[in-house]
Amino acid sequence: MLVKERMTRHPITINPDTSLHEALRIMRDEKVRRLPVLDKQGKLVGIVVEADLLHASPSPATTLSVYELNYLVARIKVEDLMSREVVTIEEDCPLEEAARIMVDNDIAGLPVMRGDKLVGMITESDLFKIFLELLGARNPGLRVTIKVAEQQGFLAKLTGALSEAGADIVTLGTFWGDDIANREIAFKVQGIACDRVEQILTGLGADVVDLRTC
Repeated sequence: MLVKERMTRHPITINPDTSLHEALRIMRDEKVRRLPVLDKQGKLVGIVVEADLLHASPSPATTLSVYELNYLVARIKVEDLMSREVVTIEEDCPLEEAARIMVDNDIAGLPVMRGDKLVGMITESDLFKIFLELLGARNPGLRVTIKVAEQQGFLAKLTGALSEAGADIVTLGTFWGDDIANREIAFKVQGIACDRVEQILTGLGADVVDLRTC
């Protein structure tokens, strides 16, 4: 799956001359926490996040008058607060690579580019939605987590046995176990009884970590 399949297209943008108050209003109205900043030629020149704007807002403990505050805040522009070194990705980037870039750079959203043109945004919220899909969180069924020794061909045996028993595999994912010699496999199935799944797993030599209906 690629970023272009799950990104937000035509993201809300602002320009460097946008005021702090206006940027905050746009974030509030559009329910977003980051805004790409484009210059007059439509080139991406920065990005501003909600925390940047809130930190720049005056403290309630200030001794300035309300008139002085309004005057000073009105002079603050997005170009004074935005990050100019923007981490971006291309629209054909795999989603897992986008997630890795976010984690490695400790950021929650990435502008998506097509060459030098901004075409979308991908955020941690988009990745959370994909995570829900991968684990079948919105699909009822029997959710199973097992631990097995790292071995070639186990997934084929597992899916084959479940299919032969009439199970419909909704989701399946593999994860590292507690050491490099083990794997944890999480899957969700429908159309099969719990005791039948347990029989299959016992026959395959798998340790059941968790098994529940959800």
